[in-house]
Amino acid sequence: MTFDNVSASAVANVYFDGKVVSHSLTLEDGAKLTLGLIYPGEYHFATESAERMEITSGQCSVVVDGGDESLIYFQGEHFEVPANSGFTITVAEGICQYVCRFLS
Repeated sequence: MTFDNVSASAVANVYFDGKVVSHSLTLEDGAKLTLGLIYPGEYHFATESAERMEITSGQCSVVVDGGDESLIYFQGEHFEVPANSGFTITVAEGICQYVCRFLS
């Protein structure tokens, strides 16, 4: 996956003592997204905007707030999270890489 004609932030977004790291991009049409990686562990994120998380490498399991089922996502798959919600993401081994698109 490549992105042309973007603006990128040179300063990383660092969460959970460096176990989750991303960089913000703004596309030519103004759309915003982040590219990141997640080291093994379990992490909870709150969402303001609706998000689409595309897994670009590795795998993870996810429970969206309000749900009780943990679903596994592999490279090439995605999940969506509603606005004003959140999700718990778990990486059991290796590194999971992702693209997060903000939908609203």
